[in-house]
Amino acid sequence: MRCDGGYVAAEGVCEGGGPGRRLIRSHAIVTPMPDPTEAPTPRAPMSLWCHKTPRAQRVDNPQHPIQNTKTPNTKHPNTTMPTLNRTITLLLCLAMCIAVGAGCGGPKRQKRSHWAAAPRQAPLPPPRVDMPIDADLQARAAEQLLAATQHTDPIVRAHAIESVKRIGGEGSEDLILAALEDKEGIVRFAGAMAAGERRIEAAYDRLLDMLEDPSASVQVAVRYALHRLGDYRRSHDLETFARHPRPQVRANTVMVLGLLEEPSAVKILRHLQRDRDPAVALQTAEALWRYGDMEGLKSLVAASQSAFPDYQIVALLAMVGPKDHRVIEHVRSQLTAEHTEVQLAAARALGVLGEDLGYAIAQQAIRQPSPRLKVLAAMAFAEIGRSDAQPLLKPLLDDEDADVRLAAATALLVLGSQ
Repeated sequence: MRCDGGYVAAEGVCEGGGPGRRLIRSHAIVTPMPDPTEAPTPRAPMSLWCHKTPRAQRVDNPQHPIQNTKTPNTKHPNTTMPTLNRTITLLLCLAMCIAVGAGCGGPKRQKRSHWAAAPRQAPLPPPRVDMPIDADLQARAAEQLLAATQHTDPIVRAHAIESVKRIGGEGSEDLILAALEDKEGIVRFAGAMAAGERRIEAAYDRLLDMLEDPSASVQVAVRYALHRLGDYRRSHDLETFARHPRPQVRANTVMVLGLLEEPSAVKILRHLQRDRDPAVALQTAEALWRYGDMEGLKSLVAASQSAFPDYQIVALLAMVGPKDHRVIEHVRSQLTAEHTEVQLAAARALGVLGEDLGYAIAQQAIRQPSPRLKVLAAMAFAEIGRSDAQPLLKPLLDDEDADVRLAAATALLVLGSQ
């Protein structure tokens, strides 16, 4: 799902999301989503985006180690030199064989292509160490979460509401109700979705007042919440929103249709499988897979092999939404993906399925300076659910980045609630 300017939102796309921010399933990731309709800009080899120059566009480089392999079309002035050089080379090889004691007549090594990369293996997780939940750390995490709900950045506030929705606890409903009054659409969206998922009866009257909210995406979330509260009178409006001209609104509608658990929604979703916007089509695949539709799963598997790491991340997390273990081998294979962000998404997805195979990957990433990797690692630890991750998450509560602090606080509180 995409926000204005081509960015993805966590629980859907809302107007008001600032540019340069990326949100994936409950927490902010500061990664822009590329527009698949435009050619990607060439970047450094370690860039987030994979970019390969087509063969037809490559320029011969005499210094290139692969291109410059042809023998020049000129005769050597001394025709005896090549033969002499080969003879010397053979003698040197024979001498080396004798020197190492292997002998040239020994068993031959299996040939390996010069270009074939050795298969990579994900690092094994360390043995589990059951640690008691640190009460002081829980208190600090709760303070950080409360502070995030009042942050000046609306995206941080929205993610904080999503965390409150998941963790619950005393005062959580009041925070969700306050989000419905926020001036930013993205926060009202998060509040309406949380009120619906938690079935907060006290939100009903306010939700009715929001039916004509200035944000079309918020209107979608309001209808979801009302449906969850037992008011189905406006649920049919979602079919109209599914044809909205803005892809952000269509994507949010598709997400809501997937969450409603109404089999009648499948008919609407099938029409959106071929949506002209790739993000809407990807969201449709996730929604269909929630209903057990294998065509949706096939589309998610294809997206997990995309050239865009962002699509790979979204697809992996969407695949494990129904907690169907048939996808587990495919998700495991992504622990050795090219990009660390994708590896962390696979680690998190495996955690949803009850496996800790990605623990070591998150353990390494959480020590990196990148705020994005810290956020992804913290989210992975939350799903993996091992209490021995507490010492790794503790320093992040003092991180200078608000997204990192929120992700760490959420992970710690999730661990404490298990």
